[in-house]
Amino acid sequence: MNFDKTPDGKTLTVELNGQIDSVNINDIEKELLEEVEGVTDLTFDMTNLEYISSAGLRVLLQMQKMMKKRGNMVIKNANGNVMDIFKVTGFVKLLNIV
Repeated sequence: MNFDKTPDGKTLTVELNGQIDSVNINDIEKELLEEVEGVTDLTFDMTNLEYISSAGLRVLLQMQKMMKKRGNMVIKNANGNVMDIFKVTGFVKLLNIV
């Protein structure tokens, strides 16, 4: 798993690639928390994300709660597998997925 970040002032786009699971989530979470400082608009582009575990869902929920207080968070381009995970877990109701 890796991700690319595209900061633009108070806007940050994070492209997630590969898999997010318990093996890599701590590194991802740490880096995201550093990157979102001062950001008011956060976008997760999941075009190349193959899988997200419950640990990854927890971090997305954490980011959502943080961004709700200071701006907006959007998830876009989730493929069928990732959308199925969002639907089964009820995250389609918790996250702003476009």
